[in-house]
This record gives sequence, C-alpha cells and structure tokens, in this order.
Amino acid sequence: MDLNFLTSAFATFFVTIDPIGLAPIFVALTQELTAADRRKVARISCLIAFILLALAALGGKALLGVLGISLDAFRIAGGLFLFYMGFEMLFELRQPRRHKHADTAVGIDHVKNIAAFPLAIPLMAGPGAITATILLASKTQGNLVNFLGIIATIFLVVAITFITFILASTITRALGQMGRIVVTRLLGLILGALAVQFIADGIKSLVGGS
Repeated sequence: MDLNFLTSAFATFFVTIDPIGLAPIFVALTQELTAADRRKVARISCLIAFILLALAALGGKALLGVLGISLDAFRIAGGLFLFYMGFEMLFELRQPRRHKHADTAVGIDHVKNIAAFPLAIPLMAGPGAITATILLASKTQGNLVNFLGIIATIFLVVAITFITFILASTITRALGQMGRIVVTRLLGLILGALAVQFIADGIKSLVGGS
C-alpha cells in the first residue's frame, strides 16, 4: 500500500468535501429539527454521498472509456476544475454558492429532503469530489490494495463529515466567522496545489505519449 498516495488522496477528499465548511450550513438547514432528526439527516446524507463516490471510483474510468475521453485529458480538465474550486475557497466565493443551494432546499420543501439535496448532492458528492474520486481511482492502475485504500479513504472522510455534522453547532461556535475563513482559505490553497499537480501529471503523460 502506497501511504504517500493515500495521504494525498485523504487531503484531496477532505478539501473537496470540506466537512468544516459544511458545518454551519448543516446547522442552518437543520435548526428546526429535533436532535434525533438531525442525526438521521446526517446519517442518510453521508450514506448517499459515500455510495455515489464509491460508484464513481468503481465505474468512472469505464465511463470515460465509453465517452472516448482519455485519462490524461480528464486529469487536465479535472485539475483545472479543482483549481477553480480552490480559487473559490481562497477568495471566499464557495460558501455563498453553498448557502444558495441550502436556501433553495429550504424554500422548496422546508428541509424535508435535505439529506439527499443539498447535503449529499451537490455539497458532499458534488462535481469536485466526483472528479477527484475518478482521478485518484485511475491512478491506482489496477492495484487492488491501493484501490481499496481509496474506498477506505472516502469512507474515512465521509465518517469525519458525519461526526462534524453531529458536532456542527459546537464547531461553528468554536471557530467563529474568522476561524472558518482562515481554515477555508488554507484548504483552498492546498486544493489549488493538488490541482496543479493533477494538471502537470496529465500534461507530462500526454507529451510523453505523443
């Protein structure tokens, strides 16, 4: 098992899912629910997100093959997308967009289906997390141990997200507005660096194969 690879994978999943950034949104979406209902929403949303990301890891590469998209091209395109996400986090553009999704859910059905939308989709298993999952799963290159490590890493980050949801009120109060901004910008910088590495790997592979 490549521990360096799995450490990088954990950092990528943690930043793209961003449990800390989701904590205040979870509080806002579930403030009218009982404690038992909040736990149920947390459990269902995390289960849906894990299943979607695991399916992306299992079938993402095959889907790209059906569409005629090379992994190197997807690495470059996915890296650019993740870089944009990092840019959003660095300059505090991501949180307002997430709150917009949350407001839509509240307005349409008064938090009846918030476990599936917007918590699981698109806030946890959104385009960024799915893109990162396909990219990282493709880098295992048939190594079953590393692939299972990717699935375990997804599970670990989703489990951390579940714990964050359960403790969301406490975390939000402890961090405060300034603390959340600092953490979000630091994670955005890390995601930007990881995205550049994806792009560089894709370009290097394309040039080497031409």
